[in-house]
Amino acid sequence: MLLERDQSSKEMVIEIKVISMETIKPSSPTPKSLAKYHLSFLDKLAPPIFPQLVYFYSSNPKIPNSLKSNHLKKSLSETLSTFYPLAGRLVGNSHVNCNDAGVPFAEAEANCNLSQIVTDPDPKNTSKFAIPQKALGLCLAVQVTYFRCGGTAVGIMFLHKIGDALSLLMFANAWSAATRGGGVPPPVFDAASYFPPRDIPGYNPTSGILKEEIEARIFRFPASKIAALRERYTAACGGHRPSRVEALSAFIWTQFISATGMKPDPNKIYAVLQTVNLRTRADPPLSEHHFGNIYGLSTARPEAGDGGVELLRKMREAVEAVDSGYVARLKDGEKHLEFMSKMLVQDTKGELVSFNFTSLCRLPLYEADFGWGKPVWVGFSGFPFKNLVTFVDTKSEGGIEALVNLKKRDMEKFQACLENLQSKL
Repeated sequence: MLLERDQSSKEMVIEIKVISMETIKPSSPTPKSLAKYHLSFLDKLAPPIFPQLVYFYSSNPKIPNSLKSNHLKKSLSETLSTFYPLAGRLVGNSHVNCNDAGVPFAEAEANCNLSQIVTDPDPKNTSKFAIPQKALGLCLAVQVTYFRCGGTAVGIMFLHKIGDALSLLMFANAWSAATRGGGVPPPVFDAASYFPPRDIPGYNPTSGILKEEIEARIFRFPASKIAALRERYTAACGGHRPSRVEALSAFIWTQFISATGMKPDPNKIYAVLQTVNLRTRADPPLSEHHFGNIYGLSTARPEAGDGGVELLRKMREAVEAVDSGYVARLKDGEKHLEFMSKMLVQDTKGELVSFNFTSLCRLPLYEADFGWGKPVWVGFSGFPFKNLVTFVDTKSEGGIEALVNLKKRDMEKFQACLENLQSKL
């Protein structure tokens, strides 16, 4: 099989009951000199959404739930002293008031066992382990959920407006290290000095967030099948071996085009966008500890009739163009705003058909050990955008999970297309 999905699991309603809620504040007050954390230019462009990262852990009968909660609260308080903007409140699209208002911390119980969540994961269920909060300007919220079997879930709801996926993992791994009594290098909060804030009149950061129903599903691609796919593209590309993410991106795009029946159309503009970490592409490079939205977008322009090989070439060229010169131009911001505005106009007119890929592969996703072992699975959800694929590593070596967001009618066609291909790889 090309992908792995457990079709035998029975549908059940997962219910989460919150049993307590409190606010955790930093263990030491934030200095007055750090009271205002300015958003960078890239932060201002980020959508005001809350991605959810949920860690799932097997039962550890040696540590009672009450002790787990106490350790999590204490270490969270300590970690917020270092990640002080997360305990503040966002003010408009301008800055965070680092007033130590604190972070909501919920304790909850699930009506199921851990295995019922992680065996055949459903993003709709995953999101229940990080309950959305309604506090105005909130930057972070946490929920710990206990399963009937003794397993535990630690869910983190993180405001994208102030940080990217690497920033979220930076915080999560610092928090887990603090719970074990250890430490990690501190974050660097100077994104606004590197990408100076500027006015962006007329720009709506909620653009692209759909009101209509989005279907999100997880497809697991085992290492052996990804390797076979890479070999197929290597032969067709004349010996150039694509990465795991490149191969899967090309495969998913071509299957999406095939499933939805799109044909070359001179009145349509096709765009395949990939999120690119800018820290390593700046000159000089920024450290991996720089906090904020420090990413760019590579843009390939395929045709609806392009095969995977042609798309791979265009994607590779687009990523290579995100270099130190790209980062330097982004610091000025003018050209990037023109690019964003043009795409929004094209999208509004119905001229643009875009597909977005973002990869969390090779990031330290499974390193969060809160004192009772590393997670058996890590869930990621919370993006209300169509035609979006998020890649994450499976815990087993070499595999990839693809979290795919499509319009409901497109998802049905896409999944049927993949199932028809199972015997071909």
